[in-house]
Amino acid sequence: MSEERTKLEIIAPSIEEAVEKGLKDLGLTENDVEVEILDEGKKGLLGLGTRQARIALKIKPRSGKMGEEERSTALAEKPLSLPDTKPQQVNEEESVEVSIARETINILLEKMHVNANVTVTLGEEEDGRITPILIDIEGNDLSFLIGRKAETINALQFITSLIVGRELGKWIPLQIDVQHYRQRRENEVRKLARRIAEQVIGTGRKQTLEPMPPNERRIVHIELRDNPHVVTESIGEDPRRKVTILPKE
Repeated sequence: MSEERTKLEIIAPSIEEAVEKGLKDLGLTENDVEVEILDEGKKGLLGLGTRQARIALKIKPRSGKMGEEERSTALAEKPLSLPDTKPQQVNEEESVEVSIARETINILLEKMHVNANVTVTLGEEEDGRITPILIDIEGNDLSFLIGRKAETINALQFITSLIVGRELGKWIPLQIDVQHYRQRRENEVRKLARRIAEQVIGTGRKQTLEPMPPNERRIVHIELRDNPHVVTESIGEDPRRKVTILPKE
């Protein structure tokens, strides 16, 4: 008999509950199986981002009068998967980072009583940097999640990043977008950078942009880094740090 037919994976809040659930389904005792712990699970901060335990029960070969053919028939009559556990099955193709980020943002939105569609993906690795987690939130009239000068969306991103980092035990860049706000804002910042650069070239005088968060300052630097007539530099201290565009000497 193949190993797959004698092995059952179970997901539950704890290892003990998973073992108990699996044994009950199989109608066996602990002496009849070998327990393999696939994921011990983890309790999240303030109950957020909790990861359930996952185990595998492998049925031990039986000795005695029951032969291999009889065992195969008996086990075939017992289904090795439960319909009620199907929604909890782990997507083996999805990374742990994406899974934890999705669970965390869903819990936060639920506690905020926000009904929205969430998409979580890994971004593209850039210049050897750590691959970021991208979270897109879509729904009806979610402008309040953006807030004045993006204060709300940045706060939500900060909190989510803290929880995900705590769960993973390491920091990973994470970006939250609501109804494509960041994409629209990026386009605006790029246009602004090009327009001010043209003014600097025309007048020969440097110009300083309004204070911007780090991600927007980076957009300006990238947009103008190949411009042969200007250079950019950041000045000041956060949260009032700005980008200055100067004519290239």
